[in-house]
Amino acid sequence: MRVAVVGGGAVGVTAAHDLARGGADVRLYERDEELGDDRTRPRDRIEGSSHRAAGVLAPRPTDAVGAEIASRAMDRFEWLSERDHRFSVEATPQVTLVDADAERKQAALREQIDAAREQGVDVACHEPAAIADRFPELDLSGVGLAAVTERAAYATPGPGAYVAAMADRARDVGVDCWTGVEAGVSHRGDGPRVDGERFDAVVVAGGGWTKRVLAPTGIQLPLKPYRVQALVSEGEYDGPMVLDTDAGVYFRPHPEGLLAGDGTVPEECDPDGWEPRGDDWFVDGAVDAVASRTGHDAGADAAWAGIATATPDHEPLLGEVESDLYVATGWQGHGFLRAPATGEALAKQVLGEREPIEKYAPSRFEGVPEFAVEEGMSL
Repeated sequence: MRVAVVGGGAVGVTAAHDLARGGADVRLYERDEELGDDRTRPRDRIEGSSHRAAGVLAPRPTDAVGAEIASRAMDRFEWLSERDHRFSVEATPQVTLVDADAERKQAALREQIDAAREQGVDVACHEPAAIADRFPELDLSGVGLAAVTERAAYATPGPGAYVAAMADRARDVGVDCWTGVEAGVSHRGDGPRVDGERFDAVVVAGGGWTKRVLAPTGIQLPLKPYRVQALVSEGEYDGPMVLDTDAGVYFRPHPEGLLAGDGTVPEECDPDGWEPRGDDWFVDGAVDAVASRTGHDAGADAAWAGIATATPDHEPLLGEVESDLYVATGWQGHGFLRAPATGEALAKQVLGEREPIEKYAPSRFEGVPEFAVEEGMSL
């Protein structure tokens, strides 16, 4: 079985590796010149979404499908961390904060946490005073409710290290990696093709570029790419990962100090014409939000943007869109978090080893519905 994988981010390299390990003859196409890196921040010339992801691994699934994906993803992250010195997951609890006067958000958080606990997630809601001694790095004034996710971590030195490590394992099991190639996908009735070459199956894991890659096939997806942002701030921070729902900012420890992010621009963007640098309004707001919670006021040493992908129901598009043509996209800002498991699940589907995940089926929508881009981490 000959399979092409278009897109060499975290999902693509995982799917390519698992397909080859399952016996397929696999070729991986990636438009960037390299597969992954060991840097702590992206370079301007690196366009791939995984290089620009924040590396936050704090799953809080609220249904059985999400729980399966989240647990398997964390298992694989931890497995790789134990076997490759270039990539590590640093176990660190994640704390979600809701303001005292945000009653609707408090109710939404309690409902979300109750659903997650039903799926076996080690997470609980707390009054701020109950966690103050555990997390002395945080100023909890004005907080009305907090939730702590215990099985959480962050990827270091960055998500690109996961891609690099998995790419090497993919090569080891026979994947032919073509980098610096902007592949074109078509479907002529007799099956999918990449740059005119026929394959038994084609997987498109192109993130925000997926719609453009599929354009020659005439397939339309309910998918919108949008900008999200992150920054690195110098100065030591050894506290927990934090999601401040009032400020709309998350932050975590980083090898060079602290990483903060979100900066969602809630509108569809052109994946071939977006600004890769962080916006001033995001930098100023994130630095202020972090300072108010931690006293960390070192400023921003580097800020960048990346591309996330939205769908009408905030769930990914994972599966077959045409005979033997598959997609993996629409992660709503949580793609890297789920990448090892979704890449694995799609590879098994292509190999005929598991049924499609109906909840994520690209065909679940009628036509291409209108929808608004929303912040991926909002309550």
